[in-house]
Amino acid sequence: MPRGEEEHRTWSYIIAGLLLLLIWHLGHLVLHSPVLPSPGEVLYAFTGGMRSNLGVHLLISALRVIYGIALAASLAVPLGLLSHTNRIDKFVAPFIYLLYPIPHIVLLPLIILIFGIGDLSKITLIAIIVFFQILVTTRDAARNISRNYIFSLLSLGASPRDIYRHVLLPACLPKILTAMRISVGTSIAVLFFVESFATQRGLGYLIMYSWSRMDYPGLYASMLAMALLGFCLYMVLECVEKKLCAWVYL
Repeated sequence: MPRGEEEHRTWSYIIAGLLLLLIWHLGHLVLHSPVLPSPGEVLYAFTGGMRSNLGVHLLISALRVIYGIALAASLAVPLGLLSHTNRIDKFVAPFIYLLYPIPHIVLLPLIILIFGIGDLSKITLIAIIVFFQILVTTRDAARNISRNYIFSLLSLGASPRDIYRHVLLPACLPKILTAMRISVGTSIAVLFFVESFATQRGLGYLIMYSWSRMDYPGLYASMLAMALLGFCLYMVLECVEKKLCAWVYL
């Protein structure tokens, strides 16, 4: 991306952030209610929380999301790439059609019974939900690749490993990373749900705890931390995409 275009994009983020803060502050002045504290109060609670225990909860939540997405991607990407052939896809497709429409969030009680109330159950549920998002995107991307590219390499003596390395993976990588960026938002939403009960660690717990105590600045500070977590993970994946898929941004 050209330098001028990159600077313009950075300024657009700054302007959008300032505009949101202005709308927030105007809402605080209009409502004049403790339910909607001012941005300054929330920022003060956020910085104070980062010096105490908010940073610990943020780190725990970040690890849960990262482990969940990594686990899902490590299983979904290979399976999706393998599905480019009808021989594999005829076994994978029925499971996708039967299991993907199920609201997987309802599996939480069962997962807790199997894995307990620790980190493993939370990571597992995030991985299950994100798995299907990445799998469906990877599978569709792999099956939409023209067979002529594969036949061209096979005519040159390429092995199946070469096909995956030089054709399937590069062609599918942009869509895989896009699916992972979309999965960040899903993972954050699931994270709040799984951390809102049966735990005493994580941003979801901290949000519910602050809400129950009517600590509204602390509530918004925890929500801000969760939003920053999602934003940072999204930007990291975007930077990875720019590095690995530079041809997309030409």
